[in-house]
Amino acid sequence: MFLFQLLNFFYVASKKEEDGDSKHDLSLYKRGDLLEVPRTLFTHFGIYLGDNRVAHLIPDILPVISKNKSAIAKMVTNNRLLLGVLAKIASVRVDSVVDFAYGSEILINHMDKVCSQPPLDGDEVARRAEKFLGSVTYSLLWYNCEHYVMYCRYGMAISYQTYQFCTTVRKIVCSRMSAYLTALCGVGAVLYAGCVTPLTVLPTLLISFTIWMAA
Repeated sequence: MFLFQLLNFFYVASKKEEDGDSKHDLSLYKRGDLLEVPRTLFTHFGIYLGDNRVAHLIPDILPVISKNKSAIAKMVTNNRLLLGVLAKIASVRVDSVVDFAYGSEILINHMDKVCSQPPLDGDEVARRAEKFLGSVTYSLLWYNCEHYVMYCRYGMAISYQTYQFCTTVRKIVCSRMSAYLTALCGVGAVLYAGCVTPLTVLPTLLISFTIWMAA
């Protein structure tokens, strides 16, 4: 399923660039609303500031390779976003609702149903969002767009997506099958290299045992 999403992403990226003129009813949004849209393999988040403006933290490689402000100000494409993730280059910027949505439907305040904390006043949420405008330190796991909006609206910088991702990775890595494969690969590599000694076999067995016990 994940592989299908990854392969399908490149088609979706170009398709959404063509469909970027989707209309959104601005009367539905209030200052301080938390907006979310599907973007690449994850969900992207932003804070509505009013007057067709959305503040959002988004990775973007373009500021590193170009000084053209008009080009940088244009809608961040998925290619720019993914390269920005790899380079850990991001900023909190303000875009129109259409550019933020990138051709997708927008969910409004969906996280209110998930988060145990009540949302702050709309003006306070927007004020916090505006305070961080500009370049920021980015981390896919420790500080992404969800951390940003969660702090602005609820006062705590957490990411449910990151938690789910780490939980999934842990289940894969700390599985019995992973322990079997680690042991087999380790023993195979030792035998192939022809250096079967306690110093080479013991680490392999220790790593496999640790994964087994954590599974």
